[in-house]
Amino acid sequence: MDENLWLVVGLGNPGPDYSGNRHNVGHMVLAQLADGLRANFKNHKTAASVAEGRSAPGGPKLVLAKPNTFMNVSGRPVAALLRFYSLEPSHLIVVHDDLDIPFDTLKLKVGGGHGGHNGLRDIIAATGTGDFIRVRMGIGRPPGRQPAADFVLHDFTSAERSVLPNILTDAADAIEYIASDGLTAAQQRFHAPS
Repeated sequence: MDENLWLVVGLGNPGPDYSGNRHNVGHMVLAQLADGLRANFKNHKTAASVAEGRSAPGGPKLVLAKPNTFMNVSGRPVAALLRFYSLEPSHLIVVHDDLDIPFDTLKLKVGGGHGGHNGLRDIIAATGTGDFIRVRMGIGRPPGRQPAADFVLHDFTSAERSVLPNILTDAADAIEYIASDGLTAAQQRFHAPS
């Protein structure tokens, strides 16, 4: 396995109808990261759109992947990408929305369960492990009695969209930092003080 190679998967749903949804923040982060790496997404045989790049000459190579499947069946493309690039799950970074974290908050962790997130649930089932790095993008809880499933499939509010670019940039920077300096260093740099 190439220790200088990382698979970064951004979770979301395919198609323009979902592009601005809270559930698609993983796709948004990867678009931001691809822009910074000057990398273009192309269809890959693993049922994903893939872009590859390095943030610095000789630095870690990042394979950015957006499964072309719906969120709840993300596992098959992720497992296929790990096999294609001969990577272990320890070199997998999954970017996803998280209801249990306030909006405008970024959390980085390794391992754990799926926490009710169906995309993570399917990846864990397909890869046989939860031992991969997660970039958890806080979207907050739904207001009032709105069901969580409806909340995640709605676009960010105009107030949220005004600060979203900064959050996406922070997440993209954190991913590059994880690949170059490790998870602990990234956590120290990107987690807000409690």
